[in-house]
Amino acid sequence: MNHQNGRKKINLKAPHRRSLLRNQTIHLITYGHLVTTKATAKEVQRFAEKLITLARVGPDFNTRRRAKAMLPYKDEALNKLFKEIAPKYVERPGGYTRIIPLGRRPSDTAQIAKLEWV
Repeated sequence: MNHQNGRKKINLKAPHRRSLLRNQTIHLITYGHLVTTKATAKEVQRFAEKLITLARVGPDFNTRRRAKAMLPYKDEALNKLFKEIAPKYVERPGGYTRIIPLGRRPSDTAQIAKLEWV
């Protein structure tokens, strides 16, 4: 049975996976899109949507502290998240990103997908 298996491991140990998701999310916030494998895109989508849901409340102290704990690397990305991205989704109840399949990578035939803001 496959009950309560909530996230993909992406064949990485936990600290490496955490840093990968954080860096990919920073890239998504900075550039507005991300091209990666489909499994990684799904995990980054979960992480980014949780951040947007948190940031929609507004830039009060506790919200910024919690977001900083999730994305500790770049303050520029956090500022962009709170000032530009989150205010666009205040009225939206969820589903802030979309995944567009791009086919398979020629070298190892991994499924590639593009993750972008709605």
